[in-house]
Amino acid sequence: MPQDDQPDYRPVVFRDRTAGYAFLTRSTATSDRTIDWDDGETYPVVDVEISSESHPFYTGKARTVDSEGRVARFERRFGGGEQGSGTGESS
Repeated sequence: MPQDDQPDYRPVVFRDRTAGYAFLTRSTATSDRTIDWDDGETYPVVDVEISSESHPFYTGKARTVDSEGRVARFERRFGGGEQGSGTGESS
């Protein structure tokens, strides 16, 4: 690949808004926003929804986002709540 076609690889801060966590790394990601980092330098900042600080796999905390309820939705869709052989008759 010619040198002119290489993306700009530079220090960038990624910030997890839900966990309040930020880390400095090198990336080709771009952003119009900047942040003043601990070393006194100003870096572009990219906001992310999930990082290792907030992901359930790494934190061990499962987060359930279920507004209606899986059981209620299943019963509504498939007419749940009825038990038996499926004939509807009792002996």
